[in-house]
Amino acid sequence: MGDHKELQPVRVGAAVRRRRRALELTLAVVAERSGLSVPFLSQVENDRARPSRGSLEKLADALRTTAVELLAAADPAASVDVMRAEEPGEGDFVPRTRSLVRGHHQMHASEFTGDHDAGREFQHRNDELMYVADGAVEIEAEGRAYRLGRGDTLYLTGGVRHRWRATVPDTRVIVVAVAEHIEAFQDRTR
Repeated sequence: MGDHKELQPVRVGAAVRRRRRALELTLAVVAERSGLSVPFLSQVENDRARPSRGSLEKLADALRTTAVELLAAADPAASVDVMRAEEPGEGDFVPRTRSLVRGHHQMHASEFTGDHDAGREFQHRNDELMYVADGAVEIEAEGRAYRLGRGDTLYLTGGVRHRWRATVPDTRVIVVAVAEHIEAFQDRTR
């Protein structure tokens, strides 16, 4: 046991793809600059292949960055993270927001407890799910009002403007959404 912490392998593919797209480069251009093949680069970006240290250095040079920066922007290959509930004091059910996911991931989740600013309008880039864990809420979306009680869910596609408010004291709402940095949306023309 001891103080040894095993390093988790990382998925560098998403970091490589984000950097390449930010520079508006094609795989063919990166292949030419790095001396690596297009099929190999595609496999790297899709996390089907892990580049060696030398290949990662060549790739970083082609993307005008460093291997250290690419690794820092990489996603962990496997991770488990526990977020412990906060123990409320007696009669201490104050409005609050608590993140349920730590770090930079593909999903974001929050718990809203108590009353909520009903006047605030939200519009997220990607899809979102609202789950009423306790109490009840009223949600206005796409010109319609929805009343949700304990155990009910509402799914909103990306781009839907909405607002909500708690209608019962001690309401708890869990909101799970695809993270903003993920390109999971479709262009929905109306």
